[in-house]
This record gives sequence, structure tokens and C-alpha cells, in this order.
Amino acid sequence: MKKKNLFYSLPFALGLLLLFASCGDDKNSQQQAQGAQQAPTLPVVSIPTKTVTAYTSYPASIEGIVNSEVRAKISGYITDVLVDEGQKVRNGQTLFKLETQTLSQDAAAARANVNAAQVEVDKLKPLVEKNIISNVQLETAKARLQQAKSAYNSITANIDYGNIKSPVDGYVGSINLRKGALVSPSSQIPMTTVADISKVYAYFSMNEKEYLDFIQNAEGKDIEEKIKKLPKVKLLLANGSLYDQEGTIETINSQINENTGSVSFRAVFDNPSRILTNGNSGKIQIPKVYTDAVVVPQEATYEQQGSIYVYKVGEDGMATSSKIEKTAEVGNLYVIASGLQKGDKIVAKGANKLRGNSKINPQEMPFDSIAKPIEKVFR
Repeated sequence: MKKKNLFYSLPFALGLLLLFASCGDDKNSQQQAQGAQQAPTLPVVSIPTKTVTAYTSYPASIEGIVNSEVRAKISGYITDVLVDEGQKVRNGQTLFKLETQTLSQDAAAARANVNAAQVEVDKLKPLVEKNIISNVQLETAKARLQQAKSAYNSITANIDYGNIKSPVDGYVGSINLRKGALVSPSSQIPMTTVADISKVYAYFSMNEKEYLDFIQNAEGKDIEEKIKKLPKVKLLLANGSLYDQEGTIETINSQINENTGSVSFRAVFDNPSRILTNGNSGKIQIPKVYTDAVVVPQEATYEQQGSIYVYKVGEDGMATSSKIEKTAEVGNLYVIASGLQKGDKIVAKGANKLRGNSKINPQEMPFDSIAKPIEKVFR
């Protein structure tokens, strides 16, 4: 009977042993999993120093170096428009013709008056020489002749003003008035504009603080020397592309605009391809070089309540949240003012997923593999 009980007890005991062993394995597995969760593997980089160039942008408006309005000097109807918009013209080239038929008739009458006055002078000259009449009569006739000539010359000048010519070499802008339109010297709208855009001016402004910071940090003893030593500037076009010519800041307004509190600047750019024209807009980019600056990839940072943080990694693998201050942004890098030093190790990716001080398994990576430039696609 005892053998029979023992026979049935053995399987039960073996089952209990297997159950306890299984529970032990599960417990160990859970502990290992928790340990793995508590110490995630994250990429880590060492902070270097680099020489980088940051750009500060300011909205700019573009104008040709010569931007001359074309207006009528006399009143009349336009009979011919001899050029088209965008056409290259020369100084003195006729752009418009005005109706001058009435003036031509007036000129014929004035010419007749000149001839009559000349006849009168010619008739009186021998009489004066023979002392038949006084010289006063001859001088009076000469004065009348001069008046007639002046009237005639004035009318012929007005007829020539009917041929409206380009005041400069350049390119024709929008033609605001066409054939049949009545124009006069008092017309508010110009007939067109002729612009020399072989070079263009880019106008932009800084507020008072920006201006003072900019000009005080510029090299030179006085404002003239500072302007001469200013770095070349770039122009970002309205479509997001960078203009292929660098520009030079030529002038800085000596007064602050009372209405806007800003100081205006003028930069000049060569425009051989005529891509730029009057009315274009863009952004002036002024460079500033940071030599041996501490830099950090933006991807390695996270923001909290308006401040920027990184996770520093110690020798023991402990990641500690640390606040940093940036000076500038260059591409996908921050130039650091405080909070990091050369050689510090930080979590390169996944910092926003950590909470508080966290133990990690650091996986060191080259800095440039994290800080490689981000390609920009302009549409």
C-alpha cells in the first residue's frame, strides 16, 4: 500500500519542482528586462570646438542703381509707343510720340512773324543810315524781331518735347499709358520708368540695439573705416535660393528713423544676368564668424519651459540633464555660450525620451555622424 502512495506522490513532487524552477526563471527574466529598460543603449558624442559662420537675416527691397521716371513736358495725346516693357534703351532714344499738329500750325505762324519782323528791320536799316529816321525805331524793330524768334523757338522746343526720350541707358519698366491717352506735365503717374539694373541696391534696416551691437563690434576707428571693413553680404531671394553674387554694404544712414526706430543700410550687388530688378524683395544675410566655438547638434537638445537642455553623460554611464545657453544657430548646430565645454559627452539622440537622471549604456559615435548638414529642398 505504501509503495502505491509513493508511486502517485513522485509525479506530484516533480511537478512542484518544475513549477518553482519556472517561476524562478520568469522572475530572473523580468529582472533582466527591467534592468534593460532602466539602462537603454543610446548614442553619445564628445563635444568639439569648430570655426563656424552664422548669418543674421534682414528683409530687403531691391532697386536699380538708376531708376528714372519718364514724364511728359507738354500736354498731348499719345500717338505712338515705340518701345516695349523690358526693352533695353539708350539715353536720348525716343520712347513715345505725342500729337503736335496744333503746335506745328503755331510754329508756322510764328515763323511768319519772324520773317515779317526781319523785313521790317531790313527796311529801316538804310533809312537810319541816311538819317531819315531815328535809330530808336530800328532798335524797336530789332526787339520785335527778337521776340518773334523767341516765340518761334519756344514752339519748336515744345514740338521736340512731343518726342519723349529716355533720360538714361537702361531697361523699360511697366508702360502705364498707351496710344490715345492724354498726358500732361501734371500727370501723377509716370508714362514709364527706365532703370539701370546692371547693378542693384538692396535696402534693409536694423533696430537701434542691433545697429549699435553691429557697428560697435565692427573693425575700424570711425564709421567710414568700419563700413570699408564690413564683410561681404549675401542675398536670399524670395524663392529661397541664394543669389550667386556677394554684395557690399556701401552706406549707413546717419540718423535713426523717428517713426520706426531703425537705421537704414544700403548694399550694392552686381547684376550681370539681370535676374534682379526694381521691386524684388529678399533677405540680406550678414555673416559673423565664431572661431573655436563649442557647438552641439540641435538634435541632441530638447526644450523645456523655453529653455534648452542636453543630457551630459558621466564615466559611470549616468545621464544628467543640463541647461545650456546658445549664442547663434548655424545650420543644424547651436553655438554654445554656456553650459557645455569641449570634451563633454552628451546623449546625441533620444534625449527627449529620458526623464530625470537616467542610467544608460552609452554607445559612442563620431560627432560629424550626428551633426551632418541637413539638406534643404526649396519648392
